[in-house]
Amino acid sequence: MKLTQLSSTVTQLTILGFSNVYLLRESDGFTVIDTSLGGQAKGIVEAAQQQNTPIKRILLTHAHGDHIGSLDKLHDLLGRVDVAISEREAPLLHKDLTLRPGEPPQKPKGSLPGAKTRPTHTLTDGELFGSLRCISTPGHTPGHMSFLDERDGTLFAGDALVGIGNRLSLVTAPPWWFPLPKMATWDVPTADRSAQRLLGVSPRLVCTGHGAAIPNGTEALREALRRKGLHESR
Repeated sequence: MKLTQLSSTVTQLTILGFSNVYLLRESDGFTVIDTSLGGQAKGIVEAAQQQNTPIKRILLTHAHGDHIGSLDKLHDLLGRVDVAISEREAPLLHKDLTLRPGEPPQKPKGSLPGAKTRPTHTLTDGELFGSLRCISTPGHTPGHMSFLDERDGTLFAGDALVGIGNRLSLVTAPPWWFPLPKMATWDVPTADRSAQRLLGVSPRLVCTGHGAAIPNGTEALREALRRKGLHESR
């Protein structure tokens, strides 16, 4: 596990060179954003201990196995902590893949192993969770959610975007050598609309589930949209 201090409030934990967990410093302790693959819980706890800061809550962008893989073990190690995920994604955390009226009809893709841990809170679009503004970004999964730290403009985009090759890309148009996020994307048009929406929050630093954190986030995202032939959402 590689630790990178991105700012005074954000530590990036990178597992096997491609899967990211983030420790976000709040006034009362850390929020863990995503938990990566299985087997990472002890390392996440140790990373927080190195900074003498308790973990107070676990926040999930979506329910794919490479984002919730260490959820149960981490929850067991921490005891009573808040666990939050979007209201739409919560059923997928329980392995309920039922689609809702008006959603694209295809079955969600990717590894959705479920977890025994149940959320203590389900999030809605626009809600403020600590310092984070919750932004509904469906497409990769039906209930995928991104989070903007309103203190400094850091965007935690989960798999709505990828930072592979030190360049920001849409999840629907990753570099050819890293096709997995696109392969696991449920609905491409919906995912593209979500990426367009994120441009509207003017991110400064973009932290994704896979790859490096990308500075100058607004321009990087604008360029990623251009490469896909998309324009700013109006």
